[in-house]
Amino acid sequence: MHAVVVRVTIKDRESAEKGLKEAVVPRVSQAPGFKTGYWTWKSDTGLSMLIFESEDAANQAAEQARAIAQSMDAVELEDVEVREVVANA
Repeated sequence: MHAVVVRVTIKDRESAEKGLKEAVVPRVSQAPGFKTGYWTWKSDTGLSMLIFESEDAANQAAEQARAIAQSMDAVELEDVEVREVVANA
């Protein structure tokens, strides 16, 4: 398994939450190889971890995450990275 870790700065919390629930979560959850995802925020930062079955699926999702985040006015993309999942519970 591989994770896509996305970090954003939240510029408009209400708009960001609406976009997340109405567009991002439904779109990401339909991505090939998607297993689970968590979106978090603290103050003006957002961090998500999306788990995929394979590295290829995670890399494809990372590109999609970049495009989605860059199209949203409510957030500013800080970083997207793919990491291997080495353990889970």
